[in-house]
Amino acid sequence: MRPSRARERSSPGTAPRSTARRACCSRARRSRKPICAGSSPSWIQRRWTARPGRRSRPARRQRVARRRTRRSGKTRSLGAWLWRAAAAIALFASAGPALILLPLRWIPPPTTAFMLRQQGPVHYRWVPWREISPQVPIAVVAAEDQKFPQHHGFDFASISSALSGEEPRRASPLRGASTISQQVAKNLFLWPGRSWMRKALEAWITLWIEGLWPKRRTLEIYLNIAEFGPGIFGIGAASAAYFGAPPLHLGAVEAARLAAVLPDPRRLQVSDPGPYATLRAAQIREQASMLGGPAYLRDL
Repeated sequence: MRPSRARERSSPGTAPRSTARRACCSRARRSRKPICAGSSPSWIQRRWTARPGRRSRPARRQRVARRRTRRSGKTRSLGAWLWRAAAAIALFASAGPALILLPLRWIPPPTTAFMLRQQGPVHYRWVPWREISPQVPIAVVAAEDQKFPQHHGFDFASISSALSGEEPRRASPLRGASTISQQVAKNLFLWPGRSWMRKALEAWITLWIEGLWPKRRTLEIYLNIAEFGPGIFGIGAASAAYFGAPPLHLGAVEAARLAAVLPDPRRLQVSDPGPYATLRAAQIREQASMLGGPAYLRDL
């Protein structure tokens, strides 16, 4: 039989090896110091112990809540900004015409929407009211808007007649019912056409024109911005181009010939009038005489 493990022998004065090992482990356990500042924590303690720059769960929740609050604040700020922008646009759309039209009560318009659309040279020279022959305004009023001194921007009787087809149409029902005030609004700011949207904008601007300008100023601006031929805008340029004379020297015949082409200045000609333009000029002279001549516009 194999003998059992021999007992560990030790030198005299020393404890057995197993006893020494237990004593060593016991001293090691007693010598362990608790984890404190400056010591190396275990991985569990490193995971759960708060470190500088690392927030606890409540702190992280607060941070997320603050971010959400900032995002919602930005959303509210954006919404408020959009509302302010919409209000500013609405205010400008309602009062914007006044900001543009009020200075034009005293200052000649430098250009118009129709001039800007012109492809080619533009002939335009402003002529004040006192330098225009009295025959020109009465001829234009007789041709385009005989109720101009009485109405407030709109001739509702003519509009109703034109829409119902009771009077002959020159270009369209809307064109036949347009007053001089409406034509000024169109020529200054809008575009040629027959759409109802353009007519709505034209009506809105016409209200401001009637409220801000006297009648004489409206007619003066119309005489200076109306198109009398391709690229020829205003009575000053038309008088020089067709008659070689200033507007103050025009007579009833010349004024009627100019007024006759206003409905369609690209087709009708002043220098070489056809049968229609000639007949229309004669009718304009007759209508101007029936209205009373230049005295009809004396109180403008």
